[in-house]
Amino acid sequence: MNNFVKSTSILAAILASLTLSACGESNAEDAGEKIDSAMESAGDKIEDAATDAGNAVEDACEEVKEGVNAKDQDC
Repeated sequence: MNNFVKSTSILAAILASLTLSACGESNAEDAGEKIDSAMESAGDKIEDAATDAGNAVEDACEEVKEGVNAKDQDC
């Protein structure tokens, strides 16, 4: 009977640790997904800012060319 109690206790401990580790994996996976989402969002914002900056430079270039009556208005 003593071996049965020990074996059952060990089995219960193993099952409990597996259950807790499964919960931990879910939380880690959720955190990883949130980090991925945040990184993607940050990348999109950087890309949008670079596009906006490029457009602003092009607009400024075109205004200067218009101001000096350049033949070629494109930048």
